[in-house]
Amino acid sequence: MGGYNRSIFTYDTLVHAISGAAGSVIAMAAFYPLDTVRSRLQLEEGRQSKHTLAIIRELVAKEGPYTLYRGIIPVLQSLCASNFVYFYTFHGLKELRSRRSQTAGSDLLLASIAGVINVLTTTPLWVVNTRLKMKGVGVVTEKNNNEYTTLCDGLLHIWKYEGLKQLWAGTLPSLMLVANPAIQFMTYESMKRKVAVALSGRQTPAWIFFVIGAIAKTIATSLTYPLQLVQTKLRHGHKYPNLPPNAGTIQILFYILKKQGISGLYKGMEAKLLQTVLTAALMFLTYEKIARFVFRIFLHRPMLR
Repeated sequence: MGGYNRSIFTYDTLVHAISGAAGSVIAMAAFYPLDTVRSRLQLEEGRQSKHTLAIIRELVAKEGPYTLYRGIIPVLQSLCASNFVYFYTFHGLKELRSRRSQTAGSDLLLASIAGVINVLTTTPLWVVNTRLKMKGVGVVTEKNNNEYTTLCDGLLHIWKYEGLKQLWAGTLPSLMLVANPAIQFMTYESMKRKVAVALSGRQTPAWIFFVIGAIAKTIATSLTYPLQLVQTKLRHGHKYPNLPPNAGTIQILFYILKKQGISGLYKGMEAKLLQTVLTAALMFLTYEKIARFVFRIFLHRPMLR
């Protein structure tokens, strides 16, 4: 057991986790208004689907520029915690395997395990920040929603008034959506290995990380978007009149399909793609640069780079 712990809890893994968390926070802060547009399109049933720039202009004109950054602090806090858990688990598991066993299949498996652990530990944070983001815009459904403004207060409030179970609302689609980061990391790691071979040991330019990060996220998001839409509605609380409040993933999927057609399952996808692709691309670039800088400062080569 001691050897197992030593191979999981390493300096390399900690650097990857901190770099991944920092990169995700920087990237989300840079493109947060795009995430606001995505949330509004997914949750406001009456909002007409328009291109992202048009909705940004509309929101600023009607609600002021502040609305584009509504709920940013709890989102960044949740993202930091979530990505720290994900990167730590993923790279910790990678260090249990030899370099020769790194394949697309093994990356997919390890990323899936990391995703499950991440979902089970951080879903309550995302439930709260989804609600905080939408406070004051006419779509929050729980009582006394004005009584909390921070992540910690929100966790306690939902626990007290709605029960512990509600903090894990949307867990099922989230577990199904483990496929999203798993596909993303599998694609990213596979492309990065091919680039490293092509460069024959030379240092990979920063823009390469941006490009392969964008490609990986585009593939993952395109394949899993309907589940992301349902996940958001479950976390926030849907307002469909003909569905019970505790409607599940399949019920909501079929309801949207029946009422709105296939297009309803992809409402807000343009904003989601724009936001997630740019955010993921910048996140991977920042993560790689920070990790490389830290390893260089301490004159230490990571085991699996």
